[in-house]
Amino acid sequence: MEEDVETRKINSSFLRDHSYATEADIISTVEFNHTGELLATGDKGGRVVIFQREQESKNQPHRRGEYNVYSTFQSHEPEFDYLKSLEIEEKINKIRWLPQQNAAYFLLSTNDKTVKLWKVSERDKRPEGYNLKDEDGRLRDPSMITTLRVPVLRPMDLMVEATPRRVFANAHTYHINSISVNSDYETYMSADDLRINLWNFEITNQSFNIVDIKPANMEELTEVITAAEFHPHHCNTFVYSSSKGTIRLCDMRTSALCDRHAKFFEEPEDPSNRSFFSEIISSISDVKFSHSGRYIMTRDYLTVKVWDLNMENRPIETYQVHDYLRSKLCSLYENDCIFDKFECVWNGSDSVIMTGSYNNFFRMFDRNTKRDVTLEASRENSKPRAILKPRKVCVGGKRRKDEISVDSLDFSKKILHTAWHPSENIIAVAATNNLYIFQDKVN
Repeated sequence: MEEDVETRKINSSFLRDHSYATEADIISTVEFNHTGELLATGDKGGRVVIFQREQESKNQPHRRGEYNVYSTFQSHEPEFDYLKSLEIEEKINKIRWLPQQNAAYFLLSTNDKTVKLWKVSERDKRPEGYNLKDEDGRLRDPSMITTLRVPVLRPMDLMVEATPRRVFANAHTYHINSISVNSDYETYMSADDLRINLWNFEITNQSFNIVDIKPANMEELTEVITAAEFHPHHCNTFVYSSSKGTIRLCDMRTSALCDRHAKFFEEPEDPSNRSFFSEIISSISDVKFSHSGRYIMTRDYLTVKVWDLNMENRPIETYQVHDYLRSKLCSLYENDCIFDKFECVWNGSDSVIMTGSYNNFFRMFDRNTKRDVTLEASRENSKPRAILKPRKVCVGGKRRKDEISVDSLDFSKKILHTAWHPSENIIAVAATNNLYIFQDKVN
């Protein structure tokens, strides 16, 4: 494997280290922008931290690729819904970047109920010499003003400002699990357990309900929406996944309410594998279109599957993420780990896919060579320029010295959120409260 998945020699760097971590420091989402120059993380404390990539300098060419903190701001605050006596957490569930149109950057961030559009901009000049104000900003006495001054711009230290431009609220009864920006860049959607809403970026007080799976009688509820995403090129098409392990592709041209899907992707269950946990582990925790728009990738508890949009009856590829946990499902159910929601990502060319596991392991699968590798994000191998060694998990009796036994895996260390640079072999991996950046070794 050392030679195949695009991780032959991976250099590592280590960001956002909280030695004394609190619950609020746990990273809940990671997202590169469209150029890969910026990387945003959201955490359970409602904060967004943006990292910027260092520019290459002639003196230190090897520093290219390192990410440093660019901006930190509080995106969401804890709230209380007095009508329902419910606390609304500040935790950031998802971040999505908009393509850059000018010098400023725009991103969407959401907690359980409210989506916000943020503008992140730089300021390195300040105006001086106002007529009606003094240098401290206090209003001057008009009777004392005897001359007309022309304000001038003076250089100042670079300041990065984050300002909320829009707040999209009061449209979701249930918790928002996904937001996705449409390829028309005029609209986006937000999905909760039972409904998906379509928003226009300019209109905050109104959204269109495009999917509603809420039954008339809630006792008849059999499935919930787990993730949703727009097609990367066709603005009328989107997919959403369900807790029953199914994926529905919808076309907004057919009707305003997409209660009838255009395509329905489901793999028939093997009766011999049926168990008490079958339904829980078949729930899809993430769905992603490939960059080409031809394939969909889904992650359930034990596997990653790749589906061709033209074939609905079964996936074209299935990758086992941690099949050695099949015998451990009972204890994973008791400690609630079986309900963990792992995400999955494509690399820039759709040839390699990545997803997380336990013990701070993450997995990569090369779709062309069918080889895979298990890597670990940990303090020990996070020294700059350290090279990651593949890890192996053994089941049963004999264990080689470089293997780790399935019984000694740490289930409190889990990698749920990962991101891949849109064009280069740079990945970001969130391990609880720490963010790791790994990249292909530059010779």
